[in-house]
Amino acid sequence: MKIIVDAMGGDLAPKEIVLGALDAAANSGVDVILVGKGETILEVLNAHSIHTLPKGVEIANADDVVDMHDDPTTVLKKRPDSSMIVGLRMLADGAGDAFVSAGSTGALLTAATLTAKRIKGIRRAAMGPVVPTSEGKCIIMDCGANAECTSEFLLQFAYMGSFYAQQMMGVDRPRVALLNIGTEDTKGGALQKETYALLQEASKSGELNFIGNIEGRDVPLGGADVVVTDGFTGNVLLKSIEGTALFMGKLISSMFKKNALTKFCALLCAGGIRRIKKTMDYREVGGTAFIGLKKPVIKAHGSSDRRAIECAIGQAALAVEHELCGVIEDNIAKMTPTREEQHAE
Repeated sequence: MKIIVDAMGGDLAPKEIVLGALDAAANSGVDVILVGKGETILEVLNAHSIHTLPKGVEIANADDVVDMHDDPTTVLKKRPDSSMIVGLRMLADGAGDAFVSAGSTGALLTAATLTAKRIKGIRRAAMGPVVPTSEGKCIIMDCGANAECTSEFLLQFAYMGSFYAQQMMGVDRPRVALLNIGTEDTKGGALQKETYALLQEASKSGELNFIGNIEGRDVPLGGADVVVTDGFTGNVLLKSIEGTALFMGKLISSMFKKNALTKFCALLCAGGIRRIKKTMDYREVGGTAFIGLKKPVIKAHGSSDRRAIECAIGQAALAVEHELCGVIEDNIAKMTPTREEQHAE
């Protein structure tokens, strides 16, 4: 298995990207291709007393870099020699099995869609972040790739999220819920009501385990394994969860630092605090998968350090190992009902 890594993408590139890729190659046994400015990558290696490429690690030279301020719609034309574009073309040409980048989200999504291509029949690829809940984890489909959606898009998001939860999260029969302003089936606007009907029909046929609507407050409480929504609302939900976690972390930290007694209590609770931090640490997930493409593409956080990159590469390898893209492709027929077919029933 070979994972292509954009060595120049991200706030901490290339150092943390390169070191994370080396960790993944050493600890996971995957082969890694580092795409970027060859001399710069070698400088990072030399600075860490690595004078020969470790086994399973290659360098593919790319002289340019996609800037965070580049227009995503023109990046393919204006940055054809960048590490992101060169890496994605290598993926499309079969030089690797998956691609990982911590670079610009918009540029990566646009370029990946145009080079790696969507699975035939998939209307839109979706960003599917996995977030921790009180019951384990859930995946949000979508979190920003598609601000405006149709009910057919959301139906496909539900299927793809369900397959992801099965293949990647080990959930036998994922609970799929539609994000809404209430749990009643009459809640929401036209999009939510139309989507609810499609998901209910898929559930009746046994294709999905649709449990109905879910409110935002119930997502962190483990109310569903797959949360379906448009990208705009999903992004608001995701950022709200992240912000709440940071806020609670600061409250707990200030509470334990209040006086000598609370500091002593912090020592007694140190193990539990570390477990909470690990649960909420985005680095342990690795990144967000672009689901619906022909090959796995993982978007790592822009501020990813070596640990986050190692986990993102591990996430990509898991998608390859479990043939996530193939599973979606094999089930495409059931994921694309037309309105005419629905009305005919």
